[in-house]
Amino acid sequence: MQASVVWKDEMAFEAHLDGFNFFIDADETVGGQNKGPKPKGLTLVSLAGCTAMDVISILKKMRVSVDSFEVAIDGVIAQEHPKKFLEVVIKYIFKGTDVPLEKIKKAINLSMENYCGVSATLRPTVKLSHQIIINDQMVESA
Repeated sequence: MQASVVWKDEMAFEAHLDGFNFFIDADETVGGQNKGPKPKGLTLVSLAGCTAMDVISILKKMRVSVDSFEVAIDGVIAQEHPKKFLEVVIKYIFKGTDVPLEKIKKAINLSMENYCGVSATLRPTVKLSHQIIINDQMVESA
């Protein structure tokens, strides 16, 4: 895996990753022009995507079918430099008529403990927790 960024202007960079190109930028308060997402936010997207792909793959192997699935993440960032993530809450949001909680929990645990490389990278320094929401009802917070 290789990535690069090329400075364009002010705080904007063109990012290159696996044949995809996109812009990243900073907030206007620090000289950016909001031409793209901020790098720290992409860390949250990476975590959401990594664990979501694991969970949906594991559920398919378990023959669990859901109508919709979303992973939403809230990150708490330090106020002082380096402004790193201190805590991340991962919300696994499912909708469907037959969403078996025990299989959902097993898929999430397998992702977080065995498969998701992004969570494994963050875990030593960031407090990770999760919530499971099924059909708009919070059923677990761990």
